[in-house]
Amino acid sequence: MSMWEDLAKDVVAACNGGDSHAGMVQSVMGMLNNPSTGGLPGLAQAFEQNGLGHLVQSWVGTGANLPVSADQIQQVFGNTKLAQLAQQAGIPPQTAASVLASVLPCLIDKMTPNGQMGPAAGSASSVIDSGMNMLKDSGLFGNR
Repeated sequence: MSMWEDLAKDVVAACNGGDSHAGMVQSVMGMLNNPSTGGLPGLAQAFEQNGLGHLVQSWVGTGANLPVSADQIQQVFGNTKLAQLAQQAGIPPQTAASVLASVLPCLIDKMTPNGQMGPAAGSASSVIDSGMNMLKDSGLFGNR
């Protein structure tokens, strides 16, 4: 099992998701790790451009995470990107928006534990660092 698969399972467990969610978490993490997508800041910008920036702000911030609907996910990502994510996740395209709506707030929240994206957010190292911090915080490795 790859590090991304392990991390995806840990995020799904932390976010109370099912098996269908693990593939989507892994797909989104891959998207956020891809410099051409702009990483987490690029995702935040896409939400902002669709009048939904307050949602991402709640996920990044330290307060409660606002929910996002499948329709809002559809609005931000569009059919083509959702179909790509669904294919990568191994789920039917018609369920991609609802699955993504259920995992994205928790995933972004877990990737930004200090309530900020940081200066290098979206880079491969920041996504990996965020993932490693989630694993450390989960207590799987104990305190050293």
